[in-house]
Amino acid sequence: MLRVFAIISTAALLSSAPVSAQTPPAQSGPSNNAVNRSGENNSNVPVAGRNSFTEGQAKSRIEAAGYSGVSDLKKDDNGVWRGKATKGGNQTEVSLDFQGNVNPAN
Repeated sequence: MLRVFAIISTAALLSSAPVSAQTPPAQSGPSNNAVNRSGENNSNVPVAGRNSFTEGQAKSRIEAAGYSGVSDLKKDDNGVWRGKATKGGNQTEVSLDFQGNVNPAN
């Protein structure tokens, strides 16, 4: 009887081994999102990279950051959407990078 118990215990341990041997998910670094939610910048300057936002999505994200009258949007060679917009009654140059950071021109 003890031998049967030992065999069943060993089989149970071996069948659970692959589950515990799986690679854990990657940890996300602080403020290092692939795409930020509206109003959450992780950079005060646009970050270069492959930008998958369409022009319409870029305009919507800029507007969600409190800008209005978004116009003249064009994606530059660094993958950053750049254009003009108004915030607080002042017109400014504005940018949207691939991470979703919306920044006024400095």
